[in-house]
Amino acid sequence: MVLESKALLQIQKPIATVFEGIVNPEIMTQYFISESSGRLETGKTLIWKFPEFPDQFPITNVRVEKEHLITFVWDPETVVNITLEALPNQSTLVKVSEKGKALNDANIEWALQNTGGWANFLACMKAYLEYGVHLRKGAFDFMRTKV
Repeated sequence: MVLESKALLQIQKPIATVFEGIVNPEIMTQYFISESSGRLETGKTLIWKFPEFPDQFPITNVRVEKEHLITFVWDPETVVNITLEALPNQSTLVKVSEKGKALNDANIEWALQNTGGWANFLACMKAYLEYGVHLRKGAFDFMRTKV
């Protein structure tokens, strides 16, 4: 059995706006990451940084289908899939799944944490794209590694 974390949320913006909000690092740094070495594009390898952690996260195996799918690997055991679905009222349904880890106690904890993490990603993206609110700012300062 393979574990999967999932989250979904409707964002009151057209699919083109939501897609750009995910692939464009200038937008994504407003609600999720602190730095990116580039735009999410098929075939690219990127480095992401988060404001809470000193680590750098390599983003590999990137595949992008415009306004439909973004997929990448940032944990060698899992694949992240973000799908977008245009809804009739000019809003977009965003679904995130991350799967690939085997069933065991440690990975059950991973699935629970990542489901919450992806739900947070979606809530922060919604707040920023719809209202310009930086919901993530300061939310995880308690996690900063002490130097």
